[in-house]
Amino acid sequence: MTRRLDLAMLLVLTFSTGMVDAIGYLGFDKVFTGNMTGNVVILGMGLAGAEDTPVLRPALALVFFMVGAALGGRVLGRIGEEWHMRTTIIFAGVAIGCAGLAVYVALVPNPELGLAGTIFTSVLSALMGAQAAAARRMKIADVTTVVVTSTIVGLASDSRLAGGDSVRWIRRALAVLLILIGAIAGAATLMINQWIGIALVAAAIAVVTVIGHRGAKKRTLAEAAASPVHA
Repeated sequence: MTRRLDLAMLLVLTFSTGMVDAIGYLGFDKVFTGNMTGNVVILGMGLAGAEDTPVLRPALALVFFMVGAALGGRVLGRIGEEWHMRTTIIFAGVAIGCAGLAVYVALVPNPELGLAGTIFTSVLSALMGAQAAAARRMKIADVTTVVVTSTIVGLASDSRLAGGDSVRWIRRALAVLLILIGAIAGAATLMINQWIGIALVAAAIAVVTVIGHRGAKKRTLAEAAASPVHA
């Protein structure tokens, strides 16, 4: 039951990644803040001199994502696969950071332009890197929260059409669907105002943090109650 809850939480985070990537790409000069594969490709095209293809922001997003992932790994330490207090700290920090960015975007005139836009995409990338590090440590197969390419490969190659047994097809399909829906939602919020999408992302991550933390606390109490009492 606990791992099912963890899976559900990571699927919600996958949805939020679809939102932030749509917001970054469409609203902040073609920058992915969660999907670093996309940034590497964009960076390569930009370095090759492709017209209207950015270099600075994708490069900084890549660097800051790695910094965020490294810091996340340092905070997490050697915890196991189950939700830990340190997992709560990481996700709470990401939620607070996204909330701060929503305020930043709401207050700064033309936040997508110049230095303001670069600060936004770099900070958001660092937050997504920390989130990805925490999600990776939980080791839920096929759900990384930031990419679905390998998930799509597994969905197709393990399908009955390919002679497989369609193992974990539901979670794989959900991961792909949720990042798609997240991208649609992120693009839709840009039609209103940029800060709305980031605020929704912050709210989604905050909900995940609270539910995940409470679930882990209940598990700990249940284990303590079930363990023998020693004199």
